[in-house]
Amino acid sequence: MAPAATGLSNEAQAPNPSRFDPSFTQHVLDTMGPKTTDRNRVVLGSLIKHLHDFSREVELTIDEWMAAVHFVNDVGKIYAESGKTRNEAHRVSDILGLETLVDEIAHKIVSESGVDPTSSAILGPFWSPNAPFRDNGSTIIQNPAPNGRVCLMHGVISDLVTGKPIPNAVFDIWQASSNGKYDFQDPDNQSPNNLRGKFRADENGKYWFYCYHPTAYSLPTDGPSYTLLQMMDRHPMRPAHIHIMVTHPEYKGCTTQLYPKDDQWLATDTVFAVKDDLVVDFKPLKGDDKAVLELDYNVILAPKDYTGKTF
Repeated sequence: MAPAATGLSNEAQAPNPSRFDPSFTQHVLDTMGPKTTDRNRVVLGSLIKHLHDFSREVELTIDEWMAAVHFVNDVGKIYAESGKTRNEAHRVSDILGLETLVDEIAHKIVSESGVDPTSSAILGPFWSPNAPFRDNGSTIIQNPAPNGRVCLMHGVISDLVTGKPIPNAVFDIWQASSNGKYDFQDPDNQSPNNLRGKFRADENGKYWFYCYHPTAYSLPTDGPSYTLLQMMDRHPMRPAHIHIMVTHPEYKGCTTQLYPKDDQWLATDTVFAVKDDLVVDFKPLKGDDKAVLELDYNVILAPKDYTGKTF
């Protein structure tokens, strides 16, 4: 008996088969050997699946694939030629929002008491493990800069659960100078560790020191990361910010950035790192001949064994 008429040909009624080899991706996955760790099998397996699906979805051309290969090569070339001081791979990750997303995944902890630990933000490519310890009340400004507005920054580092201060917590700060450059980007004007320092909280969890009001700056415009921004018709500007990393052996550390509330680039930060609770108010300071501004910023750390609520 002939099938009932449907108005559609047999070809139109049949499922649309894949235009590409449906077994290829699984074959690539199956080549992972028995010594592959469970985590590597999950991470690399998912990466391969998504990469293959992406390539099929956009029907990636040979020219586009080769352009991507050259892009990756250029990223590594700049890193090598800069003496490993210019991390374009890190910058590309930031431009794509990947570091901010990974940071969110890693730090999604909330107190059952309704009090949040200090929000984290991306590390960025300019942190240095070599920043020196400095005394509370001293300055991180080694090379005074034109137009630099000195700020007295101070606050208390406390425990998320108990609210008590955390003595001996380490407050690590780094920032660009008033020309928008960090020390190793600007060796003619800045000595090593200019605008960097570590401060140890006192017995009351307090820290205090002098720094600059931060300055907005552009990402470099002569490398692969800027090429990527141009392809997406995006600007290279970062809002003014201060980097901080607060640590203690018994607590989960906090790496974050602080932004002046009046900065024009807050809503369109090119690396998507701004969070509402990291936007701060620099206030005029009177009675201190070393500074014209003041920033009062407290940090809340969660104990290492704290889990809170997860999402």
